[in-house]
Amino acid sequence: MSAEPSAPIRLGLRANLAQFSLLVVVNAFVGAMVGMERSILPAIAEHDFHLAARAAVLSFIVVFGITKALTNYLAGRLSDRFGRKHVLVGGWLVAAPVPFLLMWAPSWSWVLFANVLLGASQGLTWSTTVIMKIDLAGANNRGLAMGLNEFAGYFAVAASALATGWIAAHYGLRPQPFYLGIGFVAFGLALSALAVRETRHHVAHEAKIHGALPSEGMPTQREVFWRTTLFDRNLSSVSQAGLVNNLNDGMAWGLFPLFFEAARVPLEQIGVLAAIYPATWGIGQLFTGALSDRIGRKWLIAAGMWVQAVGIVFVILSRGFAGFAAGSALLGIGTAMVYPTLLAAIGDVAHPSWRASSVGVYRLWRDLGYAIGAVIAGVTADALGLPSAMWLVAAMTLASGLIVAVRMTETLKPRELEDGRCLPQANSRSTPATTRRRS
Repeated sequence: MSAEPSAPIRLGLRANLAQFSLLVVVNAFVGAMVGMERSILPAIAEHDFHLAARAAVLSFIVVFGITKALTNYLAGRLSDRFGRKHVLVGGWLVAAPVPFLLMWAPSWSWVLFANVLLGASQGLTWSTTVIMKIDLAGANNRGLAMGLNEFAGYFAVAASALATGWIAAHYGLRPQPFYLGIGFVAFGLALSALAVRETRHHVAHEAKIHGALPSEGMPTQREVFWRTTLFDRNLSSVSQAGLVNNLNDGMAWGLFPLFFEAARVPLEQIGVLAAIYPATWGIGQLFTGALSDRIGRKWLIAAGMWVQAVGIVFVILSRGFAGFAAGSALLGIGTAMVYPTLLAAIGDVAHPSWRASSVGVYRLWRDLGYAIGAVIAGVTADALGLPSAMWLVAAMTLASGLIVAVRMTETLKPRELEDGRCLPQANSRSTPATTRRRS
């Protein structure tokens, strides 16, 4: 455990504004790393390495998703055991070779290896910035905190995708677009190593406010895993929604550029379309995270999944840039409704003492959605065509929202002051006994 801080510990965004803002900036660099692939890697697969099968093209998303998912789980456990900052810095060190591998890869296997490293880095860095922001924010503004975190990450994904698409259109697919990645790693690593501070003391402080553990005591890692995966109605509903959300994101990442190219959209406009979806997603989270602190989590999640499904259908039925842009924006709006709200719901339910591990389990399932989505979309597209693959993913997204509507209960509790007192909240709903026990 790190040394005790000299200043008194306070929870909340205002009390921790400097560190919170720094973590927002760090997460922007994290998002930019994955964004540099988003608009151009399918084109590189086809043009530089002559991969024709959709399943082969999408293989980079499969290895990225599996590695990121497993590392998410590991990041939660390591953060609880060794501290958040060490995990964050380690994640940036793993990312350092990625731009160089993508620039000079002589074969597709090198690109896959780069995505293994990128997935591991994303799991360590993004998971840790999420955990640290939850640590700092306390209970009152958890949705807002997650909205700001995910806004920074996904707006940077969009900006990076737009920039690399423009560079590729003017200067070529490689190596020029990946020069940006060298700068992202340098700034992200420097800020994480030199300026970010450990937040585990905030967890201990919140645990005192939150109250003692339930009578059964501290759950084991196995119990946290199964509680988050299956047995807790709220945590498991959140986990499946996260998985399906990233399943459709994996499909959009891999198939949308190919679908747009088949519709004879120029590469530069494909870069714009690749940016619209994460940009809408990112900006929307500035509002939806805070909105979930006021109206609750459940129906924002369910409705967001349904809006995503509508967005995918809109893309399928469109025939030109305007329709593709509108469908991508709808997909982004739906994802913005869901993404920070899912993380806030985990924070609502999980006790501070095992919250990081629960976040890791949720992010394990959520980011396995990338791999599952890429496999389903790639195999279906090869067998039945691109539109059929997209219709299937839209149906799965609609069904996920129905599961949330039927199985999940509202997780938002009465607002908690930093000294442990509660303020009444008119729209708070009842939560299961396992999530609201106090000593």
